[in-house]
Amino acid sequence: MAKYPIARLKVDDFGPLNDVDVTFSPTLNIITGGNASGKSQLLKLLYASTRSLVGDVSRTKSALSSDIASTLIGVFRPDSLGRLARRVQGRSRASVEVKFGGIGDPLAFAFASSAKTEVHIELVPRAPLVDTPVFLPSRELLSLYPGLVSLIESREVEFDETWRDTAALLGRAPLRGPRGSAAGKLLEPLLGEIEGTVLEENGRFYVRLPSGRDGTGKIEAHLVSEGYRKLAMIIRLVSNGVLLEGGYLFWDEPEANLNPETQRAVARAIVALAASGTQVFVASHSVFLLREMELVLSERAAPLQPTYIGLYRESDESDGALSLGVRAETATDPADLSSIAALEAESTQSLRYLGL
Repeated sequence: MAKYPIARLKVDDFGPLNDVDVTFSPTLNIITGGNASGKSQLLKLLYASTRSLVGDVSRTKSALSSDIASTLIGVFRPDSLGRLARRVQGRSRASVEVKFGGIGDPLAFAFASSAKTEVHIELVPRAPLVDTPVFLPSRELLSLYPGLVSLIESREVEFDETWRDTAALLGRAPLRGPRGSAAGKLLEPLLGEIEGTVLEENGRFYVRLPSGRDGTGKIEAHLVSEGYRKLAMIIRLVSNGVLLEGGYLFWDEPEANLNPETQRAVARAIVALAASGTQVFVASHSVFLLREMELVLSERAAPLQPTYIGLYRESDESDGALSLGVRAETATDPADLSSIAALEAESTQSLRYLGL
């Protein structure tokens, strides 16, 4: 597993997240909630905090402060850092604390709603992270890969830095030797899902189908289905070692634009990665994907206990229109979460469809 898994997040007044305190599983974490409940913000905050600690944590607090501010601005794309603090009348102060297992103090920092680029560092872990964080947006990137990194680095574009970071990781060459063999073993079921292999040539990605099928040979990535391309990204990141027996994966709405059969394949890929040692964080409001992951988990011979995180908006009882922000609750069984909007809405629709 990740050498230093993310163990806990405490955040207050960061975007919609207010007084959130979550303990995570070292294997699989499934974040759910309705629209505008802060799922993407939570994933991006974890990603930005983790990425900031890859490398030398012996940097001065001033240098680390600058790195964290730069990463937050690059990942979230606000006009100024203070715009990431929760919007309330007057001034507010966002505080974040991310605890990693095995390296002492958490990363703890804060900034004011008036901040331009100023982050106050309160605590720093005693060692750097050795595993690589990966953020997968809801859109696949293989079809956009050619020139994406150079475009983002040379032009003022509205892609956030997670796209550049992930494209750069996709560009790493596949492993050889014993680790390449280990990657191949993990990839066998995933390669079966897309019925082919993934390769990169001259800055473009292709899917090579097995001989004897229609269109034998390599096919440009953008000419295969989006579901194949999403699975192909995972295949590439395992084959080049980024997500091989370690790493952190933050995947935002993996079910987006996928049919049920491909969502089943994605569910199997997510569980396989978590079982192989990657700490996985998935944000979804698809009841189909949630149930499919439950089914895949129940079929495993070796238990794998996920943590479910439900995000919900809390309102002042005296004034239902006054939002107190987004709160979080955790459970080892999604049925124990008090509010999962997707489950409630889809279950209601099923009953209506059946005339019950």
